[in-house]
Order: sequence, then structure tokens, then C-alpha cells
Amino acid sequence: MRDHVYDHIPYLPPQIEHRYGANVHILADPLALTQLAQLCAKGTYQPEINRLVAILYRDLSRVIVNAEFPRHATATSTRMIDSTPHGVFHGETIDPEVRAVTVNIARAGTLPSQITYDFLNTLLDPRLVRQDHFVMARVLDEAEKVVGARISGSKIGGDVDDAILLFPDPMGATGGSISTALEAYRDNVMGKPRKTIAAHLIVTPEYLKRVTTAHPDTIIYALRVDRGLSPEEIFDTVPGTHWDKERGLDERQYIVPGGGGFGEIMNNAYV
Repeated sequence: MRDHVYDHIPYLPPQIEHRYGANVHILADPLALTQLAQLCAKGTYQPEINRLVAILYRDLSRVIVNAEFPRHATATSTRMIDSTPHGVFHGETIDPEVRAVTVNIARAGTLPSQITYDFLNTLLDPRLVRQDHFVMARVLDEAEKVVGARISGSKIGGDVDDAILLFPDPMGATGGSISTALEAYRDNVMGKPRKTIAAHLIVTPEYLKRVTTAHPDTIIYALRVDRGLSPEEIFDTVPGTHWDKERGLDERQYIVPGGGGFGEIMNNAYV
């Protein structure tokens, strides 16, 4: 006889209401929003910037693992097993035998990917966890508007068959970088991922439109959606209700209210 209360653990992360589709998850997390506001504040500098990014990505990784990673039934003997045969915990836990690949999209994605990689190595069999790398740059048109992203270098460590493929990148602005990376895996890397998950601190409606249209199977997690340049009447509507009128990017394709260019502020390099 044993207790069955932990055989099946329901988990639904708290989310804001929106109309962006079932694969988009905008979290409703007051603590994370507080820390994100501190991170984006004008008076926040290094080393506080990277400290907050690391905290936010550890917590975001926990949500994603709870919601998206497979589980299995376990029976774990506790220290009480020496005094009673009932000293065994039975319950559903994260399955360590799952492949996971986290992708560093340099520059802003370098620290988030490393945090995610290190975290997954504590939960899963480390032999099944990998980190890949892309070096990308924004592509601008003659008006200096962002029209896409170009890969200038990469290091891909193998196939992604049946792996959970993660893209931890702080700012989902135009969707150019993530779309380029997703297309690179689709066209040039062997295997079909079990799931593809993009993990962001902030996204824009423009980003969500592009990624959900071009890559509808991609699951998106974000702490905040910024639509600060939308018409005034939009601000009292549920996000996504008037998706085509929502706007979160300025003329330079920076997020508003946002927090500035994260590749710049995280590396203290403004070129």
C-alpha cells in the first residue's frame, strides 16, 4: 500500500489573458515583473543587469520545465528506509532521460542560454543536454529599418531528433533572429525536435505575429508583452484582440517601453 496523491501532478503557470493563440504564454508573475522592471530601469547598470537576467532565466526555466518537460513515475527511498519499509516517496517527477538542446543566439542570448544549459544539467542526464551557438547580426535596409537577421557563424553539436529545443533570448522584438535560427534547424540540422520553445523576457505583438505565422508549432514563453506605441484605445483591450493595431516597436525596431538593447547593456558594448 502507498499514497497515490502525487501520481499525477497538474501544473498550469499563471498567465495573463490574451488572444495571441494557444502556443503563446505570457506569464502573470508579480515577482518576475518587479525584477524585470528593475532590470529595464534607466538607472540599472552592470553587474546588476546580468544578475537580474540570471535570476529571471532560472525562474523562467523552472516554469518551462514544469509545464513542458515529460515526467515519469518514481519511487525514491528516503533516509527513513533504514527504520521502516514505508520510507519511500512515490510520485511523478521530471524524466531525466530526455534530450534537450539550448541555443545561444549571441550577444543577448549568451548568458540566458548558459543559465538554461546549467539548470538543465542539474535535472536531466547531462549526457543528453547540449548547447549550440549562433552568431547573428541584424540586417538593415536603406532606411536603417531591421528587415531580418544574418548568420555569420555557428556551432551545432549534432542532430535534434526528439530533443526539446530551447531558444532563450531576452527580447522578442521583430522575430528576425529567432526565425532565422528556426529556419537553420529546419533546413540544415537533422532530426525533428520533440518540442521547440522560445523563452523571452519581453515580446512585442509584431514578434508574436511573425513567429506564430511562420513557425506555428513553436511554443513561446515570455514574462511581458510590450505594446507601448499602440493607439490609446488599444490599452484597455485584452492583448491580441486588435492584434494588427498593436505596436511595440519604434522606428529603429527597439521595444517600447522595453529596456534598451540587451545585447548592448549585457555586454557593455554599444556597437
